[in-house]
Amino acid sequence: MNVAVTGIGLVTPAGLTTRATWDGVCAGRSTAAEDPQLATLPVNISCRIPDYNPSQHCPYPRPWQYDRYCQLALTAAHQAVMDAELDPHAWDGDGVAVVVGSGLGGITSLLTQHQRLLHTGARSVSAMLMPQCLPNMAAGQIALRLAARGPVLATATACASGATAIGTALELLRSGACHTVIAGGTEAAIHPLAVAGFHQMGALSTQCTRPASSSRPFDAERDGFVLGEGAAILVLETAAAARARGRPGYALLTGYGASCDAHHAVAPDPTGAGAELAIRRALASAGATAREVDHVNAHGTSTQHNDAAEATLIHRLYPHGPSVTAPKGVTGHLLGAAGALEAALTALAVSHSRVPPIANLHTFDPALPPIDTVATTARNQNISLAVSHSFGFGGHNTALAFRPCDPLPLYPKGAF
Repeated sequence: MNVAVTGIGLVTPAGLTTRATWDGVCAGRSTAAEDPQLATLPVNISCRIPDYNPSQHCPYPRPWQYDRYCQLALTAAHQAVMDAELDPHAWDGDGVAVVVGSGLGGITSLLTQHQRLLHTGARSVSAMLMPQCLPNMAAGQIALRLAARGPVLATATACASGATAIGTALELLRSGACHTVIAGGTEAAIHPLAVAGFHQMGALSTQCTRPASSSRPFDAERDGFVLGEGAAILVLETAAAARARGRPGYALLTGYGASCDAHHAVAPDPTGAGAELAIRRALASAGATAREVDHVNAHGTSTQHNDAAEATLIHRLYPHGPSVTAPKGVTGHLLGAAGALEAALTALAVSHSRVPPIANLHTFDPALPPIDTVATTARNQNISLAVSHSFGFGGHNTALAFRPCDPLPLYPKGAF
């Protein structure tokens, strides 16, 4: 059974909507900038969402009751459902599932309330703390607001969490457990403690004097990622159900695969063997072979080890040279939301026959095996099979496979 992506909602450093994010990523505009909240740290840059105001952009009342990671998820979920032209007041909520991934959950609320406890005592801690910080609450609040009474799940596979959520959604639909799934990832962890922790382990770029060029996947001068924030939520339905209501969708989600490196807590297996296993499982799920893949959305973190392992994998697994992009040069690393954002961008690339460029890729690292990276400008390309890679601490690997929807019409009604 194939599944259609019929709605997409994006709130990212590249923009507050799907259209704005897509345009920003296709333009290759980096969003990294100095961050006043990190001013005292060795790394003082981040990729924050510009001008996001919960009171204005979160579509539900009393947004103060949610952690930012949940506010972003609710905003993106609302966008996605509206984009899919679904009405939560009219649908059969018993058959609607929600699966949302996050790496750190409501960490900002947790740390803020901890400071209150230390400085002013237990009575000053908010009664909302637990529903704000628990990692399942983005999925739970979306289900509450959209009257979704099917399976409601939270995935936590570090930086693969959002992609794992979408893969889980595919399996729920194929099993018949539901007819619609709201799925994706969300993260809002730009906090001094998180930044300090990532810096101490050597994961962040320290090119702070030139933040706009600091995130540079596969580039010879890459030295780490830039921390970002955001949410990406997709509406998934069976392809038959989507076509029956006249919305074939942006793309078909045809395969999902997962694996673990079982190699190291945070470093990828340099051979890419575990990641390859996930990709081959996704291709088998899609009824396809690696030779058919003509586009890859790489995990592409801009770290030395990830990009080296991934380039090695891509060169070995796809020797025919599919186009390769990596959006973290624009958005930074959205942690638990990264895989969902990249899945959404892959679906859009398939729909629009356009591959966004890798921002800041000026000199492909000559130490890496050659791959066909799209740099500088977007590339027009008819895509028949695309694969999105997502990897995370703990050795988690997730791969998703996408194909074009059957035409008629070419784009969903109301698509940009």
